[in-house]
Amino acid sequence: MKNKYIQAFEDAQITSKSVPDFRAGDTLKVAIRIKEGDKSRIQNFEGTCIARRGNGVSETFIIRKIGANSVGVERIFPIYSESIESIEVLRKGRVRRAKLFYLRDRRGKAAKIKELRK
Repeated sequence: MKNKYIQAFEDAQITSKSVPDFRAGDTLKVAIRIKEGDKSRIQNFEGTCIARRGNGVSETFIIRKIGANSVGVERIFPIYSESIESIEVLRKGRVRRAKLFYLRDRRGKAAKIKELRK
């Protein structure tokens, strides 16, 4: 059981930001605000969501993309972070797992996820 003041603070943090409905297997584009010196810019990170964990304010998700030279790059983002400008769901994936860590060992077509068609 949490302290009522902490709970009130966390509820205010959650309602201040709208988050799209996504899960593991979805392809996301996350716009991140990057501060360099006194300037700031927005950089997109696009990849497959391989995991979501936690709940409330401390909820995070992991995105994996294949970078230059076929090297996998993973980043962990807190959902309610101030540095995240927007989260956009590009496509829904059809998967049967909540955590897709097995994609780390796959290359090329073996790492593809089928799209969920409605």
